[in-house]
Amino acid sequence: MPDLRVGVTTVDPQSVLPVSVDAVLTMHRLAIRGSDDDPELAVVGRSELGEFVEVPSEAVDAIRLLDTGLSLAEVERRLLDEHAVELDVAELAEILISLGFVAAVDGRPLPDPAAELPGSHLPWLRPGHVRWLVRWPVLAVWMVVLGAAAATWWQRPDLLMSPTDFFWTSYVGLAVLVNTAMFSVNVSIHELMHLATARAYGARSRIGFSTRLHHLVVQTDVTSVWAAPRGARYRVYLAGLCWDSFVIASSTLLIAYAGLPALADGLLAALALVVLLSMLLQVRVYMRTDLYYVLMEWLRSRSLMEDGWAYVRHLGRRIRRRPSEDPTAGFATRERRAVRVYAVAMATGVVVALATFAAFGLPILIEGVILALDNLTSGLREGNVLGVLDSTAIILVEGGIMAAFLVVFYREHRHWFRLGRKRRLAAIESG
Repeated sequence: MPDLRVGVTTVDPQSVLPVSVDAVLTMHRLAIRGSDDDPELAVVGRSELGEFVEVPSEAVDAIRLLDTGLSLAEVERRLLDEHAVELDVAELAEILISLGFVAAVDGRPLPDPAAELPGSHLPWLRPGHVRWLVRWPVLAVWMVVLGAAAATWWQRPDLLMSPTDFFWTSYVGLAVLVNTAMFSVNVSIHELMHLATARAYGARSRIGFSTRLHHLVVQTDVTSVWAAPRGARYRVYLAGLCWDSFVIASSTLLIAYAGLPALADGLLAALALVVLLSMLLQVRVYMRTDLYYVLMEWLRSRSLMEDGWAYVRHLGRRIRRRPSEDPTAGFATRERRAVRVYAVAMATGVVVALATFAAFGLPILIEGVILALDNLTSGLREGNVLGVLDSTAIILVEGGIMAAFLVVFYREHRHWFRLGRKRRLAAIESG
């Protein structure tokens, strides 16, 4: 399952010592842009850290003055004299240090939290190499291909994706193995599209593995794209889905008009199906999918998931007639509306997940089990080694995926298991 990661890495403010008003700060290179939502605010951050904050415009003036080598006291006086702005620059400096935005104080270097972070993948890939991805000719080609595929589906609905497309051969293990390989290749390109589109805007990005509930996911960390305006962030979040839809449309057109052999048509139909299933996973916005980040931008909310789950739990308690205080009661009207829209989107994601399983997952599972059992029994009865190996391949592929999920899940949540062990030891000692 492909996914995005848009998060932040922070430095513990408790580790920061107060600074003197006569101190001079040396700043790291910071990205500064106006806020998308409030003209009185600006976004300041370090792309290397993936840490971005919104601050008042007066704080931006102070940061720029600090970067010229003025002391904190001199910056405070300059703001008061020239802009009639009273600002506690010492407090601002402590916040900047805690965020990892300051390289040195009075010439003494500070620990750089960015040095502890893994580097960006494909560091040789420059914005100039991939800027063409966000130009209008690429969008025009994409729209033409999708339009042609839509017209083809209208004329030939038999080319729409179907569960029967999954098994392009009677050897179910071979079908699962090849389809998994095609899915993996497409997921890799999906994530590379996120990475390349982010790099087109100069943002660092990195691809890795994680888990979302019971899913093993490949994710691209594009936190640094916060330095770019909202329109660019939309393009980065949707880059993977645009690629997926292009693959499905191109496969349909090749099947319809290229006159390829039956085996090639079967493989293309299976590719279109597995890519469609991966796209439907993105609708599950109760997890941090690509579409979740699109919603987060559209609804102008930075804590959408946390607030949304709190609101859903509140609704659950009300349905069970238990006392519950609405967690959005103190929110502004726009924020409250955003949470409620997201709650509807979460419910829609659940419906889509259930419908996808009913329409695709369950039929594929049933047909796969029937074919695997038939191959295994006939292989053992007739001495068909390929039939036996084919059924064994199913176990290896599915077992390997589950093992990979369990390894990644344990790595990311090992503190849960340690906590459980401590509780058991405490119970034994107290008993």
